[in-house]
Amino acid sequence: MEKIKLSQAVIVEGKYDKIKLSALLDAVIITTEGFGIFKDRQTAELIRKYASTTGIIILTDSDGAGFRIRGHIKGICPEGKITNIYIPDVFGKERRKAEPSKEGKLGVEGIDADVLRELFEKAGVTEIGKAPCGEMTMQDFFELGLTGAPRSSELRRLTAKMLGLPERVTPKALLEAANSFIGRERLSAAVSQAEKEMGI
Repeated sequence: MEKIKLSQAVIVEGKYDKIKLSALLDAVIITTEGFGIFKDRQTAELIRKYASTTGIIILTDSDGAGFRIRGHIKGICPEGKITNIYIPDVFGKERRKAEPSKEGKLGVEGIDADVLRELFEKAGVTEIGKAPCGEMTMQDFFELGLTGAPRSSELRRLTAKMLGLPERVTPKALLEAANSFIGRERLSAAVSQAEKEMGI
């Protein structure tokens, strides 16, 4: 079955949610690491950036913890477009877990893929509102000096700073941002500016 293409970043709680959605969506998927988002400034900054550019879709579990995380994300993103998708209350436990969750409900990872697909379709987010900026690859990053060179880490840090992204953004996250809302031209200009600052 064809993946749903989204221009928005999707925010989920954990890595198993991300794995489940990766099979269904062609989109940037960011994990909060549960309550980790409450202290992780870098991820919070990245989520804010996506909210104010492409928009974000929040898809947390339907238990108390999921609603607390959802509320926190809304609170840290005062500007930008936020779409909320809620999974139905389904009682049971995920296969990989020995015990059901505290409230006995399935999380995102335990919900049937067809149900998830329907939720995205009903939310009206499956039509891309903004075309992605392109398909840059890690090879492009290598050619720009953002990976594979002794000073790549510093160049990446400064480039991210010029673009208003968290300085510690990973190469993969920077690549996703470049393809989602930055574009090749703007990225190249930021790299040139960062190289000047480094005296390269």
